[in-house]
Amino acid sequence: MSGPWILIGAILAVGVLYVLLPWMAHIFARYRAPRALRCPETGTKAWVEIDASHAALSAAFGEPDLRARECSLWADRGACAEACLKPPEARTP
Repeated sequence: MSGPWILIGAILAVGVLYVLLPWMAHIFARYRAPRALRCPETGTKAWVEIDASHAALSAAFGEPDLRARECSLWADRGACAEACLKPPEARTP
């Protein structure tokens, strides 16, 4: 009786090891470096650091959820709605 459950567990473990973990590592590497983005509110250039670990974990269940960890404009303006992280088609004018 335990034979089929061991096989199912092994298949799931292989799937996680060879599919899910490399995908999460790819997403982490993609978002770990700070990037220059244009602020949609002010129109100025800002250096934004994305929370790469959160993006990688959320990518396991669908599209990566992008959150700003640090922004060069936060010192002057405070926290914002992080609209610069959304794709251009998802932004509202």
